[in-house]
Amino acid sequence: MSEHCKLWWRDGVIYQIYPRSFQDSNGDGVGDLAGISSRLDYVATLGVDAIWISPFYPSPMADFGYDVADYTGVDPLFGTIDDFDALLAGAHARNLKVILDFVPNHTSDQHPWFLESRSSRDNPKRDWYLWRDGNEGRVPNNWMSNFGGTAWTYDEITRQFYYHSFLTQQPDLNWRNPEVRAAIFAAMRFWLDKGVDGFRMDVLWLLIKDDQFRSNPPNPDFNGGSSFWSILPTYTADQPETHEIVRQMRALVDEYSERVLIGEIYLPIDELVRYYEPGDTASSGYLETPHLHGAQLPFNFHLIQTAWQADLIAELIRSYEAALPPGAWPNWVLGNHDQHRLATRIGAAQARVAAMLILTLRGTPTLYYGDELGMTDATITPDQVQDPAEKNQPGQGFGRDPERSPMLWDETPNAGFTSAPTPWLPLVDEHVRISVTAEEAAPRSFLHLYRALLTLRSATPALHCGTVTEVISPSEVLTYTRAGEAERYQIHLNFTNETKWIDSPKGTLILSTYLDQQDRPWIEWMQLRPNEGVVIKLNESPQ
Repeated sequence: MSEHCKLWWRDGVIYQIYPRSFQDSNGDGVGDLAGISSRLDYVATLGVDAIWISPFYPSPMADFGYDVADYTGVDPLFGTIDDFDALLAGAHARNLKVILDFVPNHTSDQHPWFLESRSSRDNPKRDWYLWRDGNEGRVPNNWMSNFGGTAWTYDEITRQFYYHSFLTQQPDLNWRNPEVRAAIFAAMRFWLDKGVDGFRMDVLWLLIKDDQFRSNPPNPDFNGGSSFWSILPTYTADQPETHEIVRQMRALVDEYSERVLIGEIYLPIDELVRYYEPGDTASSGYLETPHLHGAQLPFNFHLIQTAWQADLIAELIRSYEAALPPGAWPNWVLGNHDQHRLATRIGAAQARVAAMLILTLRGTPTLYYGDELGMTDATITPDQVQDPAEKNQPGQGFGRDPERSPMLWDETPNAGFTSAPTPWLPLVDEHVRISVTAEEAAPRSFLHLYRALLTLRSATPALHCGTVTEVISPSEVLTYTRAGEAERYQIHLNFTNETKWIDSPKGTLILSTYLDQQDRPWIEWMQLRPNEGVVIKLNESPQ
């Protein structure tokens, strides 16, 4: 067996759950931990291997849990710590791993640490956050918030400004302070000791800021939109010292058996792959990949960021594979709680092609709840807006509510998500047609396609841990070969709404995105229907 097949986070599939929107168990219109527990059978039978749960920590909910007020608790909105323990036990009983969303860059302004920090300039926790005097009565420099406007807020109590990469209510921690690192690492240990299987680290590349607080240079390509992009984040993102922190996080995680560290990192490929942290000596403790000391999976969002064209995706696959350090394991993401739904971005027909792509590429796939149904963005009217990103910059398209709408379970008025009269966000308009129960009854639905792909991937070593070669894109058809020790497969993905003829070695058609044919002989020249993807098992064995 290949070494790559011995680790769950390498040969498995991760499924992201946004807890506010998955299942409400108590009728308040908001999803919760007990609700997730009640749906674990569905998740397990889907065929994924791990769930990643977005934040459920105590929080004022200014940014729906990404403003943490206690790193080791559960907000009453989502339940209790006992509910989490039950969820963890239930997941593990079904052979599902549990990954927590952790927010190390910033806290809530209601966190006890920040309340102490702002109480006086000589408080012991003053240096836990980034405080600066103003510049002749103005903000200390030109650093901008990701949610628009200046990233500095003036505090009347101590007459200094504090820095926040996001909302005013989300002050950034000072990761140059060793006490901050120790406190965060202690919180990580709390969850690891409970038995969680890893962390997805929020905005990992933003942890360290320039120690001289130099102003960022202007962005020469800025032509409107969010004020954040009016400057380049030269001194507020991807600082060299960040890599030391990542190595420390990894060393902590490696003290526990088979745990994973995932990093949210929006960077170009050549900068992204540096977060694998290649080195010359092995870390202590459990280490499955010698000489890599960083995140096992620095999230690769380039399938989201790249235009949906076969030639561009082919070049992305080749360049990403070529950039990976020796021993590094790739990963792919097509959707999450911050991006418009896959079926909205590229259309329902191509979303089926995209499902085959992400589940047959080399590397760990991360799926977003509801994408397996072909869910689209929900329609959010101005009076229904919840997301501060939209409220702070209305009408500019930065709102994330549309992709966070509730999961569609059945054909009842609230789709089985809640018994409350009104869910916290409106449902997708066509929920009756694309609910779980509706798609269960439709043999060629999105749901059945995802299950077929996940079953095939799990049962086929060439797909979950084999090599990827021959990545080409003739006539707008993306083609690549996956090879294991005993078998070879070729994948053909038609990125167009036209019929295409393709040249392929002889084999057997194993699966089509149309779900209407399988185990059919495949000769050299075959027809690929519009918006069709196919997996071919080649007759010839690997050399």
